[in-house]
Amino acid sequence: MAEVYDFKKIEKKWQGFWEKKNLFKSREDKKKNKYYLLEMFPYPSGKLHMGHARNYVIGDTYARFLRMNGHNILYPMGYDALGLPAENAAIKNNVDPAQWTQECINRMIEQQKKLGLSYDWERLVVTSRPEYYRWNQWVFLKFYEKGLAYKKKAPINWCPKCATVLANEQVSQGKCWRCESDIEIRDLEQWFFKITDYVEELLNDIDKLDGWPERVRIMQRNWIGRSVGTKVDFRLKDTDEILPIFTTRPDTLYGVTFMTFAPEHPKVQELIAGTKYEKDVKKFINRVLIEDKFTRSAMDKEKEGIFIGKYAVNPLTNEEIPIYVANFVLMEYGTGIIMAVPAHDQRDFEFARKYNISIKVVINPPGEELKADKMEQAYVEEGVMGNSAQFDGIKSSEAINKITQYLDEKDWGEKAVQYKLRDWLISRQRYWGTPIPVVYCDKCGIVPIPLEELPVKLPKGVKFTGKGNPLAMNKEFLNCKCPKCKGKARRETDTMDTFVDSSWYFARYCDPNNDKLPFAKQKVNYWMPVDQYIGGIEHACMHLLYARFFTKALRDIGLYEVDEPFKHLLCQGMVIKDGAKMSKSKGNVVSVDAMVGKYGADTARLFVLFASPPEKDLDWSDEGVEGSWRFLNRVWRLVEQVANTKGKSIKEDKKSKEGLNRKKHATIKKITEDIGDFHFNTAIAAIMEFVNTIYSLSDSVPEDDIRESVRTVVLLLSVFAPHICEEMWQNLGYNETITKECWMKHDEEALKQDEIPIVIQVNGKVRSKIMVSATATEEQIKKVALEDERIKKFVGDKKVIKTIFVPKKLVNVVVK
Repeated sequence: MAEVYDFKKIEKKWQGFWEKKNLFKSREDKKKNKYYLLEMFPYPSGKLHMGHARNYVIGDTYARFLRMNGHNILYPMGYDALGLPAENAAIKNNVDPAQWTQECINRMIEQQKKLGLSYDWERLVVTSRPEYYRWNQWVFLKFYEKGLAYKKKAPINWCPKCATVLANEQVSQGKCWRCESDIEIRDLEQWFFKITDYVEELLNDIDKLDGWPERVRIMQRNWIGRSVGTKVDFRLKDTDEILPIFTTRPDTLYGVTFMTFAPEHPKVQELIAGTKYEKDVKKFINRVLIEDKFTRSAMDKEKEGIFIGKYAVNPLTNEEIPIYVANFVLMEYGTGIIMAVPAHDQRDFEFARKYNISIKVVINPPGEELKADKMEQAYVEEGVMGNSAQFDGIKSSEAINKITQYLDEKDWGEKAVQYKLRDWLISRQRYWGTPIPVVYCDKCGIVPIPLEELPVKLPKGVKFTGKGNPLAMNKEFLNCKCPKCKGKARRETDTMDTFVDSSWYFARYCDPNNDKLPFAKQKVNYWMPVDQYIGGIEHACMHLLYARFFTKALRDIGLYEVDEPFKHLLCQGMVIKDGAKMSKSKGNVVSVDAMVGKYGADTARLFVLFASPPEKDLDWSDEGVEGSWRFLNRVWRLVEQVANTKGKSIKEDKKSKEGLNRKKHATIKKITEDIGDFHFNTAIAAIMEFVNTIYSLSDSVPEDDIRESVRTVVLLLSVFAPHICEEMWQNLGYNETITKECWMKHDEEALKQDEIPIVIQVNGKVRSKIMVSATATEEQIKKVALEDERIKKFVGDKKVIKTIFVPKKLVNVVVK
């Protein structure tokens, strides 16, 4: 790797200059067009690799482009700093999670600055700091006032040996990550946010998100999962207790032969308590619930279940049907209880065959009669009703409404709309999160902490043993006075899901130092919504949905006027190396430090932008990195050549001069359009092509024209490779930073050509090329083509059958 320019010296110089001059500071300015550009803030793991860097470089390139185009930019950075990894590190290394987190943040800031990222660092937001999570608590209390925060029982992973709650990530093959004991599923009182109050608005407003990728919009619609169907009230045998189910197929109600509960349904524990089935059912539930829900419910997954010793009664037939718990039933669908019709649902069919449950046909194909014992699969098409009392003989599609009406008349059910989306469980039984600001008083019950007493801070000096919740074992934190009666009380020891932190952080950037409110309304109204959000598609259904919910809920509290947080969304692809996603766990990372140390930040930036469009996966290539390095050196040599050459003697060619000028303006136009569309790879390719043109015409075009073209290259390249371009700009004699330069505008007149090239083919093979007037007619061009000496030679004595003309491109002479 031959070194032409000292990138280490240059990059350090300009990073220091930008910081000293505070060039990237954001200010509200109503005279300018604002633009809020944001990448999803990272978890501070400590060391960045080039997979992470790609995301930031995409954003920074666009930010620099927008600034040069006169926009007033808000482009901040922060860290999603609470969560399980820091607590695990504390347990493993006997270190304070706050200390571990801050050390990681310091390393990441250093690496991000090495990449030349133009953030407004004065707006830094770190979610683990009390001055941030105080406002998480403030929002919680406002939600609590409005009934959007409430408490109910929900299942958790419990390790009996460690006596602690485990996150799903801490469970490996049904065992505790620390002691490898079998985990249990227990019901625990936990806090929820009532996102379902906004379900219709969240669903309907997806149509407004026309700046989002369609696949993300589809994923959110599916996650919300609106279904129109029928609620049917089955009854628990020998009781008056109702077991409601939701179905989109009421036409199959007469064929129900069993009922299935989701393993996590709280009713199951109540039904099996004290029975001979309790031990085996609990063991089954513990095994099933550690599986991924998508895996559990996949069509090709083996259907498993267990009878719980109870029966339900079908309101239409009065038949008693056995109740099972099954792995393929999810709480997210309907009521978490499903009526099973094996004759007309494939999963139910497979389950019934496996557990020897009866099958009852209630829909037949037209002109046929199915026999349950002969069926090899469920019949799921439309057909004619049978074994369905007064509904026999009508089409099944008609029976859907008729049976629903009948249920409604009998007060056994009704038409209903259901959603897969469930209220958001925010409780986490661990230390490194936002403390939930309530206390429990024997006299007053649940008492919220007064707003003026916030924040409830995480205690220091906590011991991390991996057993139990550290907050619950910290008496200094736990024991307190009731704000209402001043008697003895105990604090809530759950902390908030870290998705709470990321659901509004983008608004805090608008006013990061406000100590009176989460943010001032006038400031957030100036900057919000985020005009361009950049991040991975893996956040499509959790973070992005929660952020939308928070925005709407905070609007209703009076903090916002916007309905949606993110106007445009770009989901960048992954960086692939050795056939797999670049990640520390796979051992295939290229660290930012190593990359910048060997090639410099500008080469690193240029490669990740040139190698693939942002939304596509990028295959890492050492050869590609070398190619980017060589190109920057080539531009450096070109600038040196121009800067050091005075009075060079050339043989001027008018057409070359016009051609260079035309190429310059065509390049400006293409790059401007490509960057606006995030087509960075083709924009860089256009710069490379322009550089080739400059080299090829340097001996036939006046110095001033070459110098102006080189100036154009440096300015256009500066958004991609800012350090080297700052230095080259200075070498060309400009004293002001290139960052403050205005983006170039192309001249449409300069793009017009006096002459255009026309390719001439004979029988489809290229035989010559001619230059013709840009205003020449088809007949004139054909005449010139046939009079070309080379074409005359190829045609010879053969007869010209016809000439095919493609405007502004070619003439094909067909001969025989």
